[in-house]
Formats: sequence, C-alpha cells, structure tokens
Amino acid sequence: MSEDEAKAKAKEQAGGAHRAPETDENDASGATESAERTEPAAGEASGLGAELEALRTDLEERTRDLQRISAEYANYRKRVDRDRATAAEQTTGHVLTALLPVLDDIDRAREHGDLVGPFATVAESLNAATGKLGLVGFGEKGDPFDPTRHEAVAHQTSADVSEPTCVEVMRRGYTLGERLLRPALVAVADPE
Repeated sequence: MSEDEAKAKAKEQAGGAHRAPETDENDASGATESAERTEPAAGEASGLGAELEALRTDLEERTRDLQRISAEYANYRKRVDRDRATAAEQTTGHVLTALLPVLDDIDRAREHGDLVGPFATVAESLNAATGKLGLVGFGEKGDPFDPTRHEAVAHQTSADVSEPTCVEVMRRGYTLGERLLRPALVAVADPE
C-alpha cells in the first residue's frame, strides 16, 4: 500500500468515528439476542417463581423446626433446674430430719435450765445453722389445733378455749419451706 492510500484510509476511519454507526441485519439480530438474554423467557420466569416458592417453604419449615427445638431446650432447662432444686431440698430435708432428735434434746435441756456455758453456745450455733437452711420450728402452747401440722396425743375439754387449741406441746414440729418434716405432738383441748 502506498503512502497516499494509507492516509486516505486513516482519514476515512477518522471520519467514520464521527458518523453514526451503520447497522446491518447482522447487528440488529445481535441486539435482539442481547435483549432476549436480559429479559427472561416466560418459561424461565415461572421456573424461577416455583423455585423461589420452594425455597420460601423450605425456609418456613426450617424456622418452625428451630422454634420447636428452642422451645424444647428451654423446657428442658426449666425442668432440670426444677429437678435440681427439688433434689437439693430433699437432701437438705434428709439431713435436717436426722438432726431433729438433737434439737429435741436441746429443747429439753433449755426447759430444765441445763443449757448453760459452752453447751449453750453450741446449741445456738446449731439452731442458727439449721435456720439458715430453712428449718422452722412450730408448736407453741395456745396455738389453734391444725390436724395437718399437729398430731394430737391427748384430748380434753376446757372452758378456757373457744376452738380446738394446743394446751401442751410434747415435741415441736418442723417445716422446711412449705414441706412438713415432722408434725408437733400436742395435747388438745376442745371448748366445753
């Protein structure tokens, strides 16, 4: 190619850059193919919708499973905590029940005036320790008789009472929280 021909070709190319691009049939069909690629066909859209719906259903099912498992775990933890508390209370109850005869001996010593000196200090320490564990004694002279908390071993009538009343306490009763460890042994007087 000569130098003149090369210049003419360069000029033509430079001038073509400023002109609107010419389209022929091949270019038009490429544009339609491009448009078809960006807009999904009707069959593809329904397939995507079905897949989306299946994914939503699967997600809802997994969410329900997760909620059910979370609720089961929360119930399990509550049950274990409740069982642990019950076991601890029962163990404490067994230990305190074993100590009740010692507390009875301390009460008898107190009634007879034998609770003095170092023995009094030990007795008070034991009473304080059992009190911290939740042991509560009951059964005093003059209390109304309650058959769920008192065991009547003697019965009499009296004009001094207006309802069945404990007139003598032979042995104190004890509770641990709401649980009755031992009923009080009492003599009961009914009104005449």
